[in-house]
Amino acid sequence: MVSKEIIKTAIVDKEEELKEKFRKENIINRELKINTLSGDVANVITGMRRCGKSILAFLLTKDKNSAYVNFEDERLNIEAKELNAVLEAIYELKGDVEFIVFDEIQNVDGWERFVARLLTRKKIIITGSNARLLSRELATFLTGRHIDYKLFPFSFREFLVFNNFKPNPYLTKDIAKTKKMLREYLEIGGLPLAYKHGRRFVSETYGDIIERDVIQRYRIKYRKLLKNLALYYVSNFSSYISFNGLKKLFKVKNVETVKNYSEYISNAYLLIFLRRFSFRLKEQEIAPKKVYCMDNGIITTMSFRFSKNFGRLMENLVAIELERKKSYWFAGQEIYYWKDYQQREVDFVVREGLRVRQLVQVTYAAGRDEVEPREIRSLVKAAELFKRDRPELSVITWDHEDVEEVKGKRIKFVPLWRWLLTANK
Repeated sequence: MVSKEIIKTAIVDKEEELKEKFRKENIINRELKINTLSGDVANVITGMRRCGKSILAFLLTKDKNSAYVNFEDERLNIEAKELNAVLEAIYELKGDVEFIVFDEIQNVDGWERFVARLLTRKKIIITGSNARLLSRELATFLTGRHIDYKLFPFSFREFLVFNNFKPNPYLTKDIAKTKKMLREYLEIGGLPLAYKHGRRFVSETYGDIIERDVIQRYRIKYRKLLKNLALYYVSNFSSYISFNGLKKLFKVKNVETVKNYSEYISNAYLLIFLRRFSFRLKEQEIAPKKVYCMDNGIITTMSFRFSKNFGRLMENLVAIELERKKSYWFAGQEIYYWKDYQQREVDFVVREGLRVRQLVQVTYAAGRDEVEPREIRSLVKAAELFKRDRPELSVITWDHEDVEEVKGKRIKFVPLWRWLLTANK
């Protein structure tokens, strides 16, 4: 049984730590907008470990009558029946608060009943770094009583704000500096503390995701297999994967083990799996997936196969940005890849409702002559398939910008830096 005095100390220490961060570090507003913290429902902020969830939650409540409790503090190794003591400690410290932030409360088995009881009286924010555990637990006692928000690592736009740079997209010197900073961002990624602590921090964050958010929380039996599988995915980013192929590669008896482990890693916000677009749902499920990593910095730090392959890093970054766009601003969108029996392929298909809105290719090309003809042929072929939807056709390049008409199809060539600056519009 943890004493209330220890609980109070843990609460005060964490709040002082966060206040110190705000005093000493460059804290920026995030693009994920939570304009109104709703009452009678739990406001749930999920996302990759160390992407800024705690700072965002504190930012939302720092000027309000609030309390912040971090359940990753080893001093708060408590059971659900002790959670009322946490509430008592909050009242004794702060009086009748309006907001309470519970950071990683899913570490406490059976926490849902406690939060459900508080919702009629308090505005609750929950943060967590595992999608499935939170959603599974929320579905038990909080069905219809929670609003979910997914926070990503810094976007390129946030990276520029963090570095106090607001480029003029038509000024030559600003364009040059923007491209230089994009190269840096492509390799460092978007984890805020990576800019301060470097690759060692990224490596430790990756280790924590694997160990704490996957192995410990899912009680993984084959730990070595899980670690090897995760590293394989990170090293083979922007590539096609088959669960049956991985079953043979890792000599696993049951393909369901590979599927489940892959889902667990994805639920910890480390990976993005894209399905092949098809009008047949069964074909979407059985076709190979494309795998992307949620942060480029993890790729360049952990991937044993990484070389200066900027084309694949660009593609990975576009995948992250499309997923961010879907999560922050366009909840109705779905992201796929497209490939036909003749191996023609399009990197990204953006679908909204029943309509395909965008077809996107990504290539590390500095000029039109460096764009592979097959990229254009595939884009035109896919456009013919979806001609009723009249999707926008885009080729994201490194440094080529133009608009072209090919076989009656309008194709926009746009540099990655310019696409990223406008991707939230």
